Amino acid sequence: MNKTTTTTPQRPASLSQHLVKLLSDQIRDGQYLAGDQLPTESEIGRQHGISRSVVREAFSQLQARGMIERRRGAGTFVTEPPSDRLDLADPELVNTAQEVLQMIELRICLESESAAMAALNRTPEQMAELQKVNEAFLDALVKGEDNTAHDFRFHQLIAEATGNRYFKEFIAHLGKALIPRNRFRQARLSDAARASLLLRLEQEHKDICNAISRQDADGARTAMRMHLINSRLRVKHLLSQEKESPLL
Repeated sequence: MNKTTTTTPQRPASLSQHLVKLLSDQIRDGQYLAGDQLPTESEIGRQHGISRSVVREAFSQLQARGMIERRRGAGTFVTEPPSDRLDLADPELVNTAQEVLQMIELRICLESESAAMAALNRTPEQMAELQKVNEAFLDALVKGEDNTAHDFRFHQLIAEATGNRYFKEFIAHLGKALIPRNRFRQARLSDAARASLLLRLEQEHKDICNAISRQDADGARTAMRMHLINSRLRVKHLLSQEKESPLL
């Protein structure tokens, strides 16, 4: 059985998503079965002419979906046959601003309570890690760097701090599709508008972090709810400007 399919993605910015779809399809089609070992990052990189960092990001997304697992010193293995359930993290299911709005509405319901539970149940170690990740998030904002990974990890840590594995699994299943902001065109933003946006995002994250730090469940719930409501308003504003433009 030939398990290697060389392909040349058309959009460099989507290399990891392209590889995620390719490997997901191969697993669903039975080219890789439960227990099969995947080629190494280097081997896949050579097959498709991409860097190991791109392969590593794709593996991280597949692992978050529960499709593969990494075993230290052994390699990367398929964990189970593909599921027929709705894959919320599938990038093909979140293609327009309207769909992102609906995803945020779901998150408002779940992550507001997640933040409240995290405030009550977080450990000192979890709080320290949350603050560290938030600092990295804010630093990336100031430098104008891609902060998607830090943003996702921030929400992931809050889910972990609830002590409820279902919150954690839900966030992990969504993967980085959880963070829509960097997938939209922002070229139309003026420098002043961009600076204002970054300041708002900074304050929203700080409000969440501070409430969880002081173990204020109501404050954490409100801060997270406001953050996601504001995210929804930002997407709605973009939607009114771009008339259902596809995401980048």
